[in-house]
Amino acid sequence: MDKRTYDALERWAADEFRSINGQIEYLLHQELRKAGRLKAGARSNPQKTNEKKSGK
Repeated sequence: MDKRTYDALERWAADEFRSINGQIEYLLHQELRKAGRLKAGARSNPQKTNEKKSGK
């Protein structure tokens, strides 16, 4: 990612009290929903779903 894009993302994340990783995850989730690639009721944290499956 180029510096200009990273800096803009960093400012946006700070405005919304998120980490940069959290902001990227939020944006990806939002775009997946808009594109119809993610069901409306799908969990926002796939790691928690994996933990249930593995018994953690």
